[in-house]
Amino acid sequence: MSIIKQTILHSIDFFYPPFKKIIGLQTFRYAVCGGSNALLNLIIFSISYNFVFVYQDLNWFGFSITRYIAAYLVALSVSFPVGFCLNKFVVFQQSNLMGKTQLIRYGSLAITNIFLDYSLLHLLVGYWKLWATPSQAFIIVLLSLISYFYQTYFSFKTVE
Repeated sequence: MSIIKQTILHSIDFFYPPFKKIIGLQTFRYAVCGGSNALLNLIIFSISYNFVFVYQDLNWFGFSITRYIAAYLVALSVSFPVGFCLNKFVVFQQSNLMGKTQLIRYGSLAITNIFLDYSLLHLLVGYWKLWATPSQAFIIVLLSLISYFYQTYFSFKTVE
């Protein structure tokens, strides 16, 4: 993990100097890691929605769900662990909270975001009939802003 962590840190920090006067290093790392993870989520969502789930409704384990929710669940199953690892080992590495505490707090944020994402997807796509992929992109940006503050001041805070 150390080689991967160092490679990611060096790659991100290489592009930081032009942004140094605008934002702090931790915020820059969060933006890059979060943006990369959001892009990964959006790519997986788009591929799942447009190519994997080709029928309007799906039946999973006795539950009927729409294909955009199915695509969201697939994307989430990848982006959740990737996002936690990036936040723990790259962005908030100075946090001295136990990993278990960080995971529980990160998970509580994820559950909140799932509820909000699910609700907003249904609103934007199900009721307002907007396109699914741009709607998901908008939701990702909105929830990322909220998540930054939650993670900075709660999930990965440094306790003195």
